Parts: sequence; C-alpha cells; structure tokens
Amino acid sequence: MHLRLTEEQKMVQETIRKFVEKELIPLENDVLRNEREGRPSLPPGKLEELQQKAKEAGFWGINTPAEYGGADLGQMMMALVTMEISKTFVPFKFGGSADNILYYANEEQKKKYLIPTINGEKKSCFAMTEPSAGSDTRNIKMTAVKDGNEWVLNGEKTFITGGNEADFVMVIAITDKEKHKATGREGVTCFIVDRDMGWKSEYIHTMGEWGPAGLVFDNVRVPEENILGEVHGGYKLGLEWIGFARWIIGARAVGAGERLLQMAIDYSKERETFGKPISERQAIQWQIADSAVEIEAARWLTLNAAFTLDIGEDNRHLASIAKLYGSNIANRVVDRVLQIHGGMGYTRELPIERWYRETRLWRIYDGTDEMQRLIISRNLLKGHVKLGQFI
Repeated sequence: MHLRLTEEQKMVQETIRKFVEKELIPLENDVLRNEREGRPSLPPGKLEELQQKAKEAGFWGINTPAEYGGADLGQMMMALVTMEISKTFVPFKFGGSADNILYYANEEQKKKYLIPTINGEKKSCFAMTEPSAGSDTRNIKMTAVKDGNEWVLNGEKTFITGGNEADFVMVIAITDKEKHKATGREGVTCFIVDRDMGWKSEYIHTMGEWGPAGLVFDNVRVPEENILGEVHGGYKLGLEWIGFARWIIGARAVGAGERLLQMAIDYSKERETFGKPISERQAIQWQIADSAVEIEAARWLTLNAAFTLDIGEDNRHLASIAKLYGSNIANRVVDRVLQIHGGMGYTRELPIERWYRETRLWRIYDGTDEMQRLIISRNLLKGHVKLGQFI
C-alpha cells in the first residue's frame, strides 16, 4: 500500500490549487453580489474565458479519453481536481468533457453529439427524475411509443441540472410498460433528444443557487437512430450516470469543507471575547478538531472509491459510502463554521450562508441519505460485499 500522492499527482494538485487561488477565488465577491441582485453568477462569456485559461495550462477534458483530445488523468486525479475546484463556490468546470454515458453512443451519434459536446459546441443534460419518481424508478411515468421509424415521447422530468441551457437531453422513458411494471428496472430506454425536436424547459427556483429545470415532452417525435445504447437498456445507463456522480459529491465535500474550516481557524484567531481569542476556547477547539477528523475521513473514503474505479473494480458500494458520509460531514462542518462566525456567518457578505444552502442539497440529489443507507446495508446483508473487502 502507498498512502501518499505520486509526484505527478502532487504537481497537478498544486497547479489546480494555484489556478483556483488566482482565477476563481478573486471572483467570489462579484458572484455573491450578482446572485444577491438576481443576475447570473458569472457574466456571459466569463466561464468560457476561464476554461480557455485552464486549457492553456494543460487542463482540458480531465477525464476524457486521449483519442478525443482529453487528458485522461483517471478517477483518482479527477477526485483530487474536484477537491481543489470545490474550495470555491464560483461555478466553474473544466471544458472538454461529456457525460460518461454519452460514450455509449454509436459512431454517427458520436459525430453529432459526443464530439461537439467535448468541443464545447453543444451542451447536454441527463433526465431521469420525475415529479413522482426520484429514488423509486418504478414510479416513472414518461412514455415512448413506437410509431413507424420514430418514437413519440410524452411526460415530464424535474430537477434536471443544466436543463435550461442544454441543446439536447439524454432522457429515460418507458418503452415496455409490462416489463417496467413487473420489475421497475426493465422496459425503459434512453433517448437523445434535441431541444428543437420540441421539448421545453422551465426554471425551478430553489433555496440554493442551483438552478434546475423542469422538462416537458408533449408528443415529441424522436427518430429511431437517436436511441442511446439498446432498446430497454436505459436503466443500466441511468445507474451508471448516477453512480459516477455519487462519489464526486464526496470530493466536493472535502474541498468545500477544507476551505470553510480554514475560514473558521483564521477567524477564531482574530475574534476576541472577554480578552482572549475564541481559538483558546475549548468549545471552539473541539468544533475545529471534529471538523478536521471528518474531512480527513471523507477524503480517504472518496479516494478509495476513485482508486477502485481506476483499477477496474466495481466501486458502487464505496461510492455510496463516500456520498453518504461526505454529504453529511459537509453539512456538519458548514454548520459549525457558521456558528463560530456567529452573526457574521449568517450574513450574505460572507460565503458561509451560501455554502450552508448548497451543501444541504448534497444529501438529496443523486441518491438521498436514505437510499445510500439502503444500498450499503443491502449489499452487506445479502453478501454482495464483505466487510474489509476493499483493502
């Protein structure tokens, strides 16, 4: 076992850290002001400008295969990069990437959707969740009915990340009602649907700055060649998309937690009560200590999930653990940090309250706490996973 980063990993980590400190953190006050005043977090073109700077520094398509012009750094490196990027709330992501399931596209679909997405010419989103179907996929109602060489889609999707900006959506719909009714898994298919085929999106207002969309499909006709993967094979694609997102939330929790904890440490040394810095108060010291321990535990849970994927093993159990623990410790850390800052932490002049709202969402999307506990316990009780198996 080797529990230290390689020199290459350290170099990439440090380069990303400097990029965040130089290019992203200085934008935070502007982002907070824009959001308070109801404007987009970043002005038009700013994200693309930042992505170009990252590309010039050698970071383009962090996890995109080399055959598509990406860096293909692997999942461990993806976790480390995400931890660094998550030390700021400035909405940034590296260019040159596409959803993992879009690589299941056939050659024609790759030319039309995958390559333009990697090149930044098109934007995509993935839609599975419905008003009555979140974790319980048996409740999916959206249908796709065959009509000649086309499929007619009807139904709604909700809480779709990127749905307001997407040029096309990868959407899950029922294509065999009997199979789906019997299993809740079979009988659903994934379709690639261009916006100009007729689906509409509507902004959903949330307690955080996340701006998901509700999508409406009203007799939207999709050609046969726009099926992604196999007919009735959509459930597997949906699980793969969600599974990747789960452990990434653990990485986000580590990055945000580290930044927040450092803010608490710095503030506790400056803030005085009754003639002493509050950093000398045991109540504050214990909150700092507990946060540090939890962040460190989340780091290794996340890295283990990423490493397991890198070596070609099934990481779904570890991804659920990383997601469950990471999302919860992020909520505990931000709560402590806000408490340490007192009234100042509650104001919108500091980013703490913003993170407070954002981290609460992490316990819900891409599988709630309850679903992760169900998955973890089921794997153990049914013998799918043995204790200590991933050492």
